[in-house]
Amino acid sequence: MHTLIVIAHPDQHSLTHAVAAQVAQGLTTSDPRHSFEIADLAKEGFDPRFTETDVALHLKNADPSADIVLEHARLDRADALVLVYPVYWWSFPALLKGWIDRVFTQGWAYEEDSNGTLVKKLQRLQVHLIAIGGASQRTYARHGYFGAMKAQIDHGIFGYCGARVKTSELLLASDEGYPNASLERARSIGQNIGINQG
Repeated sequence: MHTLIVIAHPDQHSLTHAVAAQVAQGLTTSDPRHSFEIADLAKEGFDPRFTETDVALHLKNADPSADIVLEHARLDRADALVLVYPVYWWSFPALLKGWIDRVFTQGWAYEEDSNGTLVKKLQRLQVHLIAIGGASQRTYARHGYFGAMKAQIDHGIFGYCGARVKTSELLLASDEGYPNASLERARSIGQNIGINQG
């Protein structure tokens, strides 16, 4: 089995990168045959801007650009997708949102058939979301932020494409044992992916 881990953080020494590394370690300790690939969007210089080329692809007036073909191929190889990201303004960073906007394209991730019925094309894919936030659990609960994130991301993006969200985790600086507890949780998530996919 193969997992694609996508990271959206420019600082290589960030907790986001450390969490992603622990997910990868958990994957390989649960089953050494389980492979993974890390897509470090900032380091790779992924362009998140939705351009006229992307609009033409959405309207089925153009083929995907080379960078999108590459991302589709990475996802086609994967049985599981893990997104590890800091929470910016109660959502993804712009880099990760742009990756979703440009990569989860009509015709590849979803499609409307001739009757206008939605065809969900990513039903084979398991998704694991690991968000890293600075506010307290109490703040998220009081304002309904985590529920809003789950509606927007879990349902609005992945549910629309048919991908199954298996993990939707929020790791916070206020959690007991932070940051070690976050790293342990990330390793556990990786182990569970490896066990469930293996």
